[in-house]
Amino acid sequence: MHKNYIHYLFILVVCWFAFFVNNSSVYEDIMESRNLVTAHEMIEYDNWLVPTMNGELRLEKPPLPTWVAAGIEYLAPDNISLQRAAAGVMATLMAFFLYFFASSLSGNRLLGLLSALVLATSFNVIMAGRVATWDIYCHSFMLGAIFFFYKGVSSMRTGWGNFIWAGIFLGLSFLGKGPVSFYALLFPFLISYFWVYRPSFKRKGGPIVVMLLLFVVISFWWPLYLYMFHRDTAMFVLAKESTAWIERNVRPWYYYWLFFAESGIWSLFLLTGLCWPWLKNKITLRKEYTLAVLWTVVTLVLLSLFPEKKTRYLLPLLIPAAMVVAHYVVYIFTATKEKTLTTGDRVMFRINAFLPALIALGMPVAVYLLFYTKEQVSLTLLIIVSILFLATAYSIFTGGVRMRSMKVFTGVVFLLILVETLLMSKVANIFNNTEIKSIKAVRDIKELQHLPFYYPEKEGLRIELVYKAGRRILPWDIEKDTTILDSLPIVLVSEKPAAEVLPATIQEKVNLHFIDVFDNNNRPKSDKKHYSSKFVRYVTILEKK
Repeated sequence: MHKNYIHYLFILVVCWFAFFVNNSSVYEDIMESRNLVTAHEMIEYDNWLVPTMNGELRLEKPPLPTWVAAGIEYLAPDNISLQRAAAGVMATLMAFFLYFFASSLSGNRLLGLLSALVLATSFNVIMAGRVATWDIYCHSFMLGAIFFFYKGVSSMRTGWGNFIWAGIFLGLSFLGKGPVSFYALLFPFLISYFWVYRPSFKRKGGPIVVMLLLFVVISFWWPLYLYMFHRDTAMFVLAKESTAWIERNVRPWYYYWLFFAESGIWSLFLLTGLCWPWLKNKITLRKEYTLAVLWTVVTLVLLSLFPEKKTRYLLPLLIPAAMVVAHYVVYIFTATKEKTLTTGDRVMFRINAFLPALIALGMPVAVYLLFYTKEQVSLTLLIIVSILFLATAYSIFTGGVRMRSMKVFTGVVFLLILVETLLMSKVANIFNNTEIKSIKAVRDIKELQHLPFYYPEKEGLRIELVYKAGRRILPWDIEKDTTILDSLPIVLVSEKPAAEVLPATIQEKVNLHFIDVFDNNNRPKSDKKHYSSKFVRYVTILEKK
């Protein structure tokens, strides 16, 4: 039991650095803005069951993550660090679920620990655990459901409690992002688990029925509520989302061929661990290793078959992939102790170890060129950072030479902790627009606080601007809708000066009181690829003459 607590502490410490330290370094993206605008309107307009986003119904995503965001917004308004910390909690929960699952499946808690730490330090998982969006919720809850389902099925007893928890977590996953995790995580697991283990369901019928009933009740009460009270809109959204899944962001089937890169610094370890024909007869936990490999491959195939593709959709693949890496590291550790390593084993492991060692070795040079020469770090900090990275490089390198897999593993984890702690905020500053003039300033301008905001409908409006403004900015068909002029004064948020946007017939009736021009571009003007006029807006008060 004492060792278990040490494992828990390791996971918590690594997750703290992976998901919480410097989590407010980068600006909010479009996905976060959508979630947080919806959360803000839940509180302001008390529409918790029928969410809106900038005044329009927002039914595309189930509401659970937005409810969490709204609760945080109510307790600590406009606290992006705390909002992202909620995602960090879910990512930490995912790491613990993998620890419990891998440990229970294999009877090897070291394997469980390494699986959890690889998952927590994989690139895609770190990114998902640092943004206030939906993906981390559904997959974390689904991994919990998988763990309790496995415990229930593998138990000699009937296992009511495990199946009840599995049903609850299945329902929470659906409320997190609909059927996404069922297709991308649960379905591949079931295929792999049934293929490898062929489990028996004797005396499990009743608990499984209860599990499914709980899943149905928790999952579908909200869609049923929408169907009953907002049927037309709900059906329209369902049809639109179903079409989008097969028509939006369509990529070729081989789009995910670099899937291993989403694990970040573990990429080469993952590719090596996936060499099943080479390792299958070497690894003692053969069934468990085969499950991890098959689960990874089936997930990749199913995601590749789906027309819509984005790299962030590979997040669930990293769960079994973390187990694959852990199996490989544990094999090297065990074979070294038993002196059964082959020459091929030594060569491959050293290649795996030397790559992160080279990265750590090059970090002082990168810090010098990127930060010290631009006066973003002091000479003292440069020296301290260089010593830490060089010591880490030495540790990983010597671990590789001496075939000390645990030394290499801890060195790689420590390397990521160093980057998260010492460089994350500095790296963000390279890309962030330090001259940003945010439209958030309108919140503090007294003459604007009680006026309605509009934007020219033809121009469109980025939801990030709505989030920053902290209020609805509604569309206005300037050429056709003149009734809005009856409610003057109003605020116009436009891409060009109001005098260039408003037709002469309207300008004859109003006075234009220019407030300011705001530039919400997160990237500097020098970044021609990402800098956009869509984030530059003129704010003007329209008053009656």
